[in-house]
Amino acid sequence: MTDIKKVGVLGCGLMGRGIAQVAATTGHETVVREVSDEFNEKGAAAIERSLAKFVEKAKLSAKERDDTLARLTFTTDLAALKDCDIVIEAITEDLELKNGLWKQLDTLCPEHTIFASNTSSLTIAAMAAATERGDRFVGMHFFNPVPLMKLVEVVRTVTTSTASFDRAVAFGKALGKEPIAAKDNSGFIVNLLLVPYLIDAIRALEHGVGSVEDIDKGMVLGTGHPMGPLTLLDFVGLDTTLKIAEIMFDEYREQRYAPPPLLKRMVLAGWYGRKTGKGFYDYSTEQPTVSQLGL
Repeated sequence: MTDIKKVGVLGCGLMGRGIAQVAATTGHETVVREVSDEFNEKGAAAIERSLAKFVEKAKLSAKERDDTLARLTFTTDLAALKDCDIVIEAITEDLELKNGLWKQLDTLCPEHTIFASNTSSLTIAAMAAATERGDRFVGMHFFNPVPLMKLVEVVRTVTTSTASFDRAVAFGKALGKEPIAAKDNSGFIVNLLLVPYLIDAIRALEHGVGSVEDIDKGMVLGTGHPMGPLTLLDFVGLDTTLKIAEIMFDEYREQRYAPPPLLKRMVLAGWYGRKTGKGFYDYSTEQPTVSQLGL
């Protein structure tokens, strides 16, 4: 059981809209805040398409879809989140931008409101310190695609109270997720282990250890992974991976987190992966083909 009934979501991008969809589907009144009506409309349309697929696959009834949509509100007004029981932030990995919003919300929201960040690489303490509610600040790191992935990392800082942590865990379970407890270090559990693996795959490609197809096939067939590391990088987004790697390298100063030159060049070229139509693979045709990387 959870006492969290109304959910606020900052950001309606890929992660934000996924979190909002799951919150509304599980019976929570959900308010989504974006910086423009255009971004809100784009996010709302994506949620509708996602819900339509669930109905099509008989995982959701038409009534459940309609009820979910009725629980969703989209706004550009930050003050619309003032009476939420929890506010989950899912915007770009920019600490200054995040903290600017947290400072404003800290004065708007009542004492019982929990603040949670979906950051995948920044420390929660760096955000909690910008507010007067360090004891009510947690990390809730969801995984893409949020409506399908069961995991949520619940992150506790040195200032997070046991009561707030327990509320966040209970809320995660109410969303139908499997919460795991993570220490407040950059990358938490999953990315701490995953990012070096992805970076090593890029380095292996740079050094000619194997081709794009063979590196991916090797990890799928040799270790039982559902997809190869280069395919996964295209799915996550090379720009996102670069940003996370830079933050983690800045935190730990360990070579295994340092972004490889090839990753930097691809991001500079605008090759972010699936979302731009080109990354390690070219998605301009029905069957993706390997991109010409000039190696």
